[in-house]
Amino acid sequence: MDVVFAANAIFIISITILLSNVVASNASNSSREYKALMDFGWPYINSTAHHCSWKGITCDDQGRVTELSLQTHVGCNTQPRWHDFDPLSFTSLTSIHLSSCGLYGVIPPHIGYLSNLSYLNLSHNLLSSELPPSLVNLTNLNVLDISDNNYIYGVIPPNIGSLSKLVYLNLSHNQLKTTMPLSLPNLTNLEVLDISFNSFFGVIPSGIWYLRRLIVLDLSFNNINGSLPPAMTQLTRLKILKLDNNSVEGVFEAGIHMLPCIKTIGLSRNSIQGRIPPRLGDVPNAKFLSIDFSWNHLFGEVPESVSRLDGIDLSYNSLEGKISYSVWRKFPRESFIGNPKLLLPKGYNATVEAVYYVVFVLFIFCVIHLIFSKKGKKEVPSVTPDLKHGDIFKMWNFDGNIAYQDITEATQDFDFKYCIGTGGYGSVYRAKLPTGKVVAVKKLHRFEGDNPVFDSCFRNEAMVLSQIRHRHIVKLFGFCLHKQSMFLIYDYMERGSLFRVLMDEDEAVELNWKKRVNVVKDVANALSYMHHDCSPPILHRDISSSNILLDSEFEGCLSDFGTARLLDPDSSNQTLLVGTRGYIAPELAFTMAVTEKCDVYSFGVVALEIMFGDHPGDFISSINTMVARSTQFAENMMVQQLLDKRLASPDDDVRMSMEVVGVVKTALKCVCCDPKSRPSMKEVAQQLGARPPQLAMSFRSISVLHLLHSD
Repeated sequence: MDVVFAANAIFIISITILLSNVVASNASNSSREYKALMDFGWPYINSTAHHCSWKGITCDDQGRVTELSLQTHVGCNTQPRWHDFDPLSFTSLTSIHLSSCGLYGVIPPHIGYLSNLSYLNLSHNLLSSELPPSLVNLTNLNVLDISDNNYIYGVIPPNIGSLSKLVYLNLSHNQLKTTMPLSLPNLTNLEVLDISFNSFFGVIPSGIWYLRRLIVLDLSFNNINGSLPPAMTQLTRLKILKLDNNSVEGVFEAGIHMLPCIKTIGLSRNSIQGRIPPRLGDVPNAKFLSIDFSWNHLFGEVPESVSRLDGIDLSYNSLEGKISYSVWRKFPRESFIGNPKLLLPKGYNATVEAVYYVVFVLFIFCVIHLIFSKKGKKEVPSVTPDLKHGDIFKMWNFDGNIAYQDITEATQDFDFKYCIGTGGYGSVYRAKLPTGKVVAVKKLHRFEGDNPVFDSCFRNEAMVLSQIRHRHIVKLFGFCLHKQSMFLIYDYMERGSLFRVLMDEDEAVELNWKKRVNVVKDVANALSYMHHDCSPPILHRDISSSNILLDSEFEGCLSDFGTARLLDPDSSNQTLLVGTRGYIAPELAFTMAVTEKCDVYSFGVVALEIMFGDHPGDFISSINTMVARSTQFAENMMVQQLLDKRLASPDDDVRMSMEVVGVVKTALKCVCCDPKSRPSMKEVAQQLGARPPQLAMSFRSISVLHLLHSD
């Protein structure tokens, strides 16, 4: 009896000791997690509550952290220090979602110790790091996304194929430079593979056909070469294949257009040669399939079968012969530009188009005559024919006369060494005239002049700039519109485009807060003039940082009026979608009705870009789609956190802080998704020109939400 009692006592004591150890262990682990979160800089620390109750943190029943989430809709009011993250303190983690929250530093080399991790998303941050080899130890991962960071370099770990449970892999937009790992085909559960915008080289491994679950394969903007492996026809679930900007060839032999589910094939700017297969469009999925073959080396005729495709781009190849009427009618003209030997289909009446251009040129003459007749003292410029070089139209300028010979001699007949840039069409040259005046000359290339679209844009720019005059709109001195030589002569802007200045580290610093605010005001005043002081109003339709030029003192001028148009109050103003991606008003995607509010939206994007030092990107969509559902996002996103870090914070200068806040506040109104809620450019110019109101709080305390809801 005593023996039994003693045994029971020993058992109870053992259990008590074991439970005590477990409790002590949990308490110890909890303490380590708490300290690790503090070191990491978690934005939602509440010292009076257990860390499992903090926003963005999920724990299991034992009080161990299982999920960390700082997604865009949660937001951050500080920048977490990823290099201070201690993986060894979070051994129960299954999910890390730290996207778009200003994360900086390096990826911890011991991240592979998180053996239970199934989800890892560090995208859209400021990380500068190699991919640690220990990543291959995360064998339970389903999602791995480290895309769009500041500088991710090095190679993909060779044994990445050991992550056999991966469904989604995104390593796009960083600086990885390597061949595609041979172990990649081992990821047989992969549905999305995106390694675009890197420096991968070599050929696509023939074993890629093992990835039979792939739905999206994006290898664009790399240095991949060689032929596509025929085994790619085994990817029967593939819907999107993007190989743009590589050096691949042999695509027709691979038969990728015959894949049963394929909808998008991007092959622009590659090394594809040969003829288009006659039966390219005779595939089961043709009515859903769009193919981009632009900027390649295709030759021969365009087969009639391509008319059965949903879309095709054959521009800038060496195609020839007549286009069938069914193909010409199905696709826009832009699909065929840059193929000078292609002929219009029989029965196509080009007479109407020819008449249009004659009327267009006559209209330009009338406009010029009207402008000079209003000048009073100035005579209407004469038109001096030059049988050798073409017609030169002498317009108002600094010395009353710009001769064709001056331009050709100053550029040595447009020698490439005088070229200072290229745009959407044409090249720009720097020319120093005999008077000492330096001008910029935009010349349309011969093959572009043969294209109706570029020809129309060029003439449109001459027409629009002939009608308007404003300090902050690039000055047009003259132009030549002859089929043998077409060019426009502008005032020379020493600093080049705003986009280029913001990309240059030294010039971006020289473009201080005062100068940046002034550039925003310059553009606002130019647009206000176009929208409200011109009759009828003129819409620019392509406002971007690339189309704003800066002089030696960083004063801004609006340029590139090739797609500008007069606003007709008596029409629906329906239009083709034009503009630069990332600056186009969202309503144009579905209404196609252009209004002055489209320019207002683009201006707002540029204003934010000037303040942030980079394109605002997802910030705008986040504001428009998530603020209504989660005000915490905007409340905890500080204005100071968004500003260009290359400049010192303006908070030491009260006046400048007020100016910067005023610009951001006005820009936020301009990028509102509802066009009716956006201010007019006249209101914008007035707001920016007025003395900014006193700040109701310290500069560092001003949040996005405060600006969105303040008067």
